[in-house]
Amino acid sequence: MKILRLSFTLLVISSLLATACQAKKVPDTDIREPAVAGKFYSDSAAKLKLAIEKFLQDAVLVKVKKPIAIVVPHAGYIFSGQICADGFKQVSNQKYDAIVILGTNHTGPDFRNISLYPGDGFRTPLGMVQVDKDIIASLIKENTTNSILDKSAHEREHSIEVMVPFIQVIFPKAKIVPVVVSSQDPQTCIRFGQALAKVLKNKQALIVASSDLSHYPAAQDANIADRETLAAIASLDPASFRATIQAHKDRDIPNLDTSACGEAPIMAAMAAAKSLGATRGEIISYANSGDTSIGEPSRVVGYGAVVFTAEGTGKNIKTYSPPKTTAVRASLTSSDKKALLAFARETISRLFLTDTVPLARGFSAGIQQPRGAFVTIKKKGELRGCIGNMATGEPLSKVVGSMAIQAAFNDRRFSPLNADELKDTEIEISVLTPLKEVAGVADILVGRDGVIIKKDGHSAVFLPQVAPEQGWNREEMLDNLCRKAGLDTGCWKEKTKFFTFQAIVFSESEYK
Repeated sequence: MKILRLSFTLLVISSLLATACQAKKVPDTDIREPAVAGKFYSDSAAKLKLAIEKFLQDAVLVKVKKPIAIVVPHAGYIFSGQICADGFKQVSNQKYDAIVILGTNHTGPDFRNISLYPGDGFRTPLGMVQVDKDIIASLIKENTTNSILDKSAHEREHSIEVMVPFIQVIFPKAKIVPVVVSSQDPQTCIRFGQALAKVLKNKQALIVASSDLSHYPAAQDANIADRETLAAIASLDPASFRATIQAHKDRDIPNLDTSACGEAPIMAAMAAAKSLGATRGEIISYANSGDTSIGEPSRVVGYGAVVFTAEGTGKNIKTYSPPKTTAVRASLTSSDKKALLAFARETISRLFLTDTVPLARGFSAGIQQPRGAFVTIKKKGELRGCIGNMATGEPLSKVVGSMAIQAAFNDRRFSPLNADELKDTEIEISVLTPLKEVAGVADILVGRDGVIIKKDGHSAVFLPQVAPEQGWNREEMLDNLCRKAGLDTGCWKEKTKFFTFQAIVFSESEYK
């Protein structure tokens, strides 16, 4: 009997302990896993953090004192990360408990409402950031008509996700409020913005509207359309903003799909910011994908950073103006040369370290002129890669960045450069004069002229320094140029076109 009583007692105790353990067990948290890590930004925590830190180091200095909201782009970091950092830089000296991220809808064409994320947090390679459920609940209460709790609109949406790593680096203690604003109805967006302002009143909170600008026109058209869009955003007037977008549609700009993919988030942010005391918008920076070292100017996406601020009256809105081109200057200063060499190396290095590239900006007028250039990479004195762009309408700084990447990774004569080799390399840059067709070989001076040969659909080029380095006379240089073009030795002796150019050649060893 005593044994039975002991067994029963142990059974009861075991049951109570099991119940107690169940009561203390923490339920699995409801976390949104990253959808575009490894695509829009690095899936390596170290690379991702360093990329953001580098962008912030290069960012436009803080220009406003009373920020309420920012508008920043959400494309892949290699294209838009610098402009996004410019926007976040303007608020980096503030303290926030919560960041409201107003994203757009890329993944649910049938969704037309406003979706608030009901889960516990977002995860990125940098870790997990909590969702502010109190603000979410208050927003649902204040805006019951169009706001819903819905995870599906957030599952694959990148416009919110790409903001989160910036927040994790700059505001590591802040919670986020993820909102997909899909309704294009201005009144719906305005009502939500006003409800958001009511909820955020007396809170330490920042509003982030996530939007790119023009999609897919040529760079010259994007520069004009995006300038107009940015001015309309800075006006804090949804009607003016929508009218500007409609005007772009009416102008039938070639290949323009949209002037702002985050139209709805921007309108909601305008309404919220105005209700919270914003009086004007400050345009911080602009670039398009064609401005990057990997971009193609014939088809671009525009990116702008704007801050809505309670500072000033709003009467003198600063608008973005594209840089003016000036006549090509033959010479480069010593500072220009150092800056180009440093930019070429930083472009290659940052690709290895962060999977991004620096934006070619902040250079002198001489470096911003349109020029052709070659970038040569040597490893312990031996050629490791050399590629150039002969004639271009793009700024010299961008050409150097682009050719640095091409020389490092896409010269077919060599395997791609690897990170361990970079420390053993020397970079040389050849900045070119415009091409000039010459009547014949007698007009070619070895050591002075670079030469392009064209015959029967074949062509090849030698930089001015190639022949002296190889010890060739003019005939030997031309024979080798024929062979490089895939033609027979001596092809230059009849029915051949020649173009010459000169080069300003400088290398890292000159400045060590």
